[in-house]
Amino acid sequence: MSAASSATSGANKPASTRAKPANKAEAAADWADGRLGIYSLARANLRKIFPDHWSFMLGEICLYTFIIIILTGVYLTLFFKPSMGEVVYDGTYMPLRGIRMSEAYASTMNISFEIRGGLLIRQIHHWAALVFVAAMLVHMMRVFFTGAFRKPREVNWVFGFLLLVLGMFDGFFGYSLPDDLLSGTGIRFMEGAILAVPLVGTYVQMFLFGGEFPGTDIVPRFFTIHVLLIPGIMLGLLVAHLILVFYHKHTQFAGPGRTEKNVVGMPLMPVYMAKAGGFFFLVFGLIAAISAIATINPIWAYGPYRPDQVSTDAQPDWYMGFSEGLIRVMPGWEIRAWGHTLNMGVFVPLMIFPLVLVAIAVYPFIESWITGDKREHHILDRPRNAPVRTALGAAWISEYLVLLVGGGNDLFATHLHLSINDITYFVRVGFFVVPVLVFVITKRWCLGLQRRDKDKVLHGRETGVIKRLAHGEFVEVHAQLPQDKLFKLTAHEQPQPIELPAEVDENGVARKTGVLDRTRAKLSQGFYGEGAQIPKPTTEEHHEITSGHGHH
Repeated sequence: MSAASSATSGANKPASTRAKPANKAEAAADWADGRLGIYSLARANLRKIFPDHWSFMLGEICLYTFIIIILTGVYLTLFFKPSMGEVVYDGTYMPLRGIRMSEAYASTMNISFEIRGGLLIRQIHHWAALVFVAAMLVHMMRVFFTGAFRKPREVNWVFGFLLLVLGMFDGFFGYSLPDDLLSGTGIRFMEGAILAVPLVGTYVQMFLFGGEFPGTDIVPRFFTIHVLLIPGIMLGLLVAHLILVFYHKHTQFAGPGRTEKNVVGMPLMPVYMAKAGGFFFLVFGLIAAISAIATINPIWAYGPYRPDQVSTDAQPDWYMGFSEGLIRVMPGWEIRAWGHTLNMGVFVPLMIFPLVLVAIAVYPFIESWITGDKREHHILDRPRNAPVRTALGAAWISEYLVLLVGGGNDLFATHLHLSINDITYFVRVGFFVVPVLVFVITKRWCLGLQRRDKDKVLHGRETGVIKRLAHGEFVEVHAQLPQDKLFKLTAHEQPQPIELPAEVDENGVARKTGVLDRTRAKLSQGFYGEGAQIPKPTTEEHHEITSGHGHH
């Protein structure tokens, strides 16, 4: 009876329409999909559309150089000894034979001259780190100037900023590991900055260095921070950054068919993935070629660190140069009170250093507050159409470059035969003057480009064809722009500045306007008021000119 029931039940059960796996690989894929949902995840994301524009490749360079750093860093850790124990060098580099040095320096020399491919891997690792930070800074500037940081991407902007700062500090810890004369000078520089902090400076120095400088713990601690702590945090931030890029649809420049609700481009798989894979090997190959040709950080030329020496032309990597510039150009002021000394010549630059960086980090929130814009934005701005923002970004870059000159004042003096004092005074004045000049020039430049765009929309482009009219006048024939070009030049918004309410309400009662409200209205006027943007040509203006007499 039960057998019959079972047979009947089996007969009524619908047959599966799914074909059997063709091979073991497909069977394994089915097994994994049934437990991990890989197929559903891939189907939802591998066909995601990405726009095609060269500037978006900057973010890819950041990702690829980070991968290169990880790969080469793993190789280097197999041979590097993060120890401050003293040894006598007996390696193949003859000029240093018999010199006492730390195991960290000796193992780096061993990697450079005795491990097959070690010097090339060291150079690739260091060059990739420089390109990584440079690519992050340029990528952030692209995001800044195009307004890609606006809602809903403010958090992703902060993630990117943290990646930039962590990359800068991880680079500093990395080139400090060999314990050569150049890196030791940089560590000493950092110790002096820490000791300048009132009240807690000596405690922080003790916890970080484990005792008096240089001590025996600094390289092992830096090694742990460099290969474990900061890379772990950066990896988490990078994953979160990419997840948010996928979650928020990609930004795109204005153009026909492109709106705030769609993305025009190519699918991630297979088109974009194939291009990205090729670009990765291109970046890797270019960095490897640079590393094979251009020597960087030749520690054998500096020698091991000794507290009583300092290397000539001592310069940090470029991304830390502005911090040294702050120290070099700051007057050596000191304040003595109640038996204590406050070294203002070091403490003030130490406070300005994070402010220069934080200024760019908090800008999206400041702009959102000033403009009162709470909408989502997926269409990018052309930098010329946001003159104040573009001018502020250019001013920030100019400040960075001025301080970079200060950090290399000795090199500028020796190579250009200038007075180092003159360079220092120039940087001191330029710190306050240059950003203001750059702001004014950049803003006027953007407004000039807006006027040119407006003229192109109304009058068309010059053809070079000269025509003589019936009454003898010679004019140049202008050709109307195509519709896609007209759309590109007129698609941007022009918000109006926030206005304060009337001083009294409808009942004659005085309104209370706070300081923040007045400040916000004033700043909004600076962003979008008269003199901050050129009005776009209207449809009526375009029709009147194109259909009227005298248009050629």
